[in-house]
Amino acid sequence: MSHFAIMCRKCGKELENAYCAFCEHCANALLVTRYKEKKFREKPAEGIWRFSNWLPVHKEAFPQPSPVVFRSEGFAGKLGLEELYIVFCGYWPERGALLQTCTFKEFEAATVIANAMENEIEGLVVASAGNTARAFTHLASVSGFQAVIIVPTMCLGEMWNLEESPSAPTIALSDGDYSDSIAAARRISLLSGMPFEGGVKNVAKRDGLGIALLEAVAGMKKLPRHYFQAVGSGAGAIAAWEMAERFLGDGRFGGRLPALHLAQNLPFAPMAKAYWKKSREIFEEDLDPALIGEITTRVLSNRYPAYGVQGGVFDALEATGGSMYGVQNDEVYRAMEMFEAAEGIDIVPAAGVAAAALRQAVAQKKIRRDEPVLLNITGGGERRLLGDRPVYRVDPQVISKKITDTEIKELLCSLKTS
Repeated sequence: MSHFAIMCRKCGKELENAYCAFCEHCANALLVTRYKEKKFREKPAEGIWRFSNWLPVHKEAFPQPSPVVFRSEGFAGKLGLEELYIVFCGYWPERGALLQTCTFKEFEAATVIANAMENEIEGLVVASAGNTARAFTHLASVSGFQAVIIVPTMCLGEMWNLEESPSAPTIALSDGDYSDSIAAARRISLLSGMPFEGGVKNVAKRDGLGIALLEAVAGMKKLPRHYFQAVGSGAGAIAAWEMAERFLGDGRFGGRLPALHLAQNLPFAPMAKAYWKKSREIFEEDLDPALIGEITTRVLSNRYPAYGVQGGVFDALEATGGSMYGVQNDEVYRAMEMFEAAEGIDIVPAAGVAAAALRQAVAQKKIRRDEPVLLNITGGGERRLLGDRPVYRVDPQVISKKITDTEIKELLCSLKTS
């Protein structure tokens, strides 16, 4: 018997335990996982599987390290904060952080793959702007699971693989962005017979990303008052909200949801610009693909995020009394330099967006210096990892978004025989 059920956030209908299901009644609502066990506890297992009573999996499928949580002294001192905790999702052996892909998307990939395997799914088609691709490529090789990865060529410069000959092939879209890659992935899914991974609608993805908060609360022994993260699709922010609700249901870790402080890289910040006007709908002019070329964090460049959907980012911000921030490129680089100087480890631009948002919040007096704050650093230690082990360039099959169905079928056949 399963330890969880999948329910529609809007109508409350309970669905069967099916992979990446959708509510048949509510087209514009996310599903959410309801776990039978209301009390948070860690199981006698390794890595992320310690939290499997609040993950949609039933067994430890393959090794997967957790993030590392520590109370900051260096960065906290620079900001004048007394209780700043950092959940470090990256590679930093001295701290015990051993994520080989240097991103919290590794938790997402691990949980999605384990959940798919338990549902007898033989393979998935995954769209990514970089980090998710790296995580799924690596863990497909680790687990023996089949995956096909779709990315925009504009993101290839920031990508690398851990395996010289990964088992999951990469297809690169030559004439589109991340949102176009999602559309291409859906087409390839239909023609390949492998399900589309589902993005933010996949409950296993969100619960996997929620591991950052699970590990944080396990270490802090309480919910933070404020939670900071950079966002692209919004999946990680929604995951943090959903996990926080479960902790409230437990009753031992505080009685108030953490305020979500979510950040995007200006000038491409469609969710931030919509929320500043308290609009549930994103404005069309803020989705201009030309703006993506002006930001340093293309991994955050989702033109169709889970913002206005029931149970999405807008609802998460409203439920938690949260805020959204816009961060300029120069602020990103300053925050990256400041963090490394203070803590002794490099971070990537997306993490720099979150750190810069925290700096803004302190300057604007949105948080008190004595409040517990959690900063999600996803994407850290890349330079350290590149010094410790070899990595390999991504060698994709390049296609156009105008590719025909016949050409897709031919491509899939060539991938099977290669």
